[in-house]
Amino acid sequence: MPQDTNKENENAISIAQKWLDASAFTATNNQFKEHFNLISKKVRVTGVYGYESISYDDWARQSEQEFKDNVLKSVSYEGLKLLATNETQIMFKTIETVLANDGERKVQGVEILLTQEEDGVWRVTQERVMTNAESVHDGLMASL
Repeated sequence: MPQDTNKENENAISIAQKWLDASAFTATNNQFKEHFNLISKKVRVTGVYGYESISYDDWARQSEQEFKDNVLKSVSYEGLKLLATNETQIMFKTIETVLANDGERKVQGVEILLTQEEDGVWRVTQERVMTNAESVHDGLMASL
């Protein structure tokens, strides 16, 4: 039985890492359509300062403008801590680094829930920006 769990976890980690790689690549290269194909229309983002939650439409509107204005220099992810998985969902935590062309750098822990949607594509359905203290506690970041 544990071998099946290990295989499931390895598969989930592989799917999550491919999603992170695609998300980082499409954002870094201003590929709006491809980037938003990785995000579910049902998505809810929480933990962003000043907002209770952000919907797909809000996220897409802001990102489309940022992509047009070439705001982002790069997006990258480091580390992947698997939390839970089943046949159609994968929950994990990672560190996201966003570098803007004006030199601004934002590093934050994020908890991501990927769901395999009806068309077979894995998309983020929930994302929560973590506090720095939580990211340090979870071993994703060194102490500040």
